[in-house]
Amino acid sequence: MNKAEVINYLHKNLNFSKESINKLEIYEKMLLDYNQRYNLIAKSTEINIWDRHILDSAQIVQYLPSGTKGISDFGSGAGFPGLIIAIFDANCKFHVKLYEKSAIKRGFLSEVSSKLALNVEILGNVYSDKIKSDVIVCRAFKKLEEILSISREKIKNRHKLIILKGKNAQIEINNVSLKSNYRYRLVKSITNKDSKIIIIDAGKN
Repeated sequence: MNKAEVINYLHKNLNFSKESINKLEIYEKMLLDYNQRYNLIAKSTEINIWDRHILDSAQIVQYLPSGTKGISDFGSGAGFPGLIIAIFDANCKFHVKLYEKSAIKRGFLSEVSSKLALNVEILGNVYSDKIKSDVIVCRAFKKLEEILSISREKIKNRHKLIILKGKNAQIEINNVSLKSNYRYRLVKSITNKDSKIIIIDAGKN
């Protein structure tokens, strides 16, 4: 999809407001400007930011449970998917924690969140924090086994994990040992017919 098609999809199918879409356009300009100096995203993907990065991240909003108050994004990078979710939440109903180890990327996330007045907190090390979020999201972070390890060790409350994965999602699921209080399902990505989204409901540890 081109930019206009993505914007139309965001508005009609994912309920992004005009205000949120305006913020996405500001974000796009900031990302492209920053990417001239730092390698936040691959140069080859600059031409299709809206489909490859923004829409891919935005599709997560349709799986957020009603009443969500806190979201943690593991390995935010340039803001995918956590910053896009924060932009979607124009009324700041939930708080988004962005975990990113790169100081340069944290600096970019801070500039964007300040410019767009987003309800986010930017943190460095996901392993050193006690996590109480209702929902964990990640895209191109680590293998599923490591994500589940963090879920088991750092999050004691009931939570949902929403993980953007490629064509090997089912293989990764098959190769891990899910605890009895973990339930999962796979859904198709709307941006790539071969990619999947792993949605896991995790009970209390």
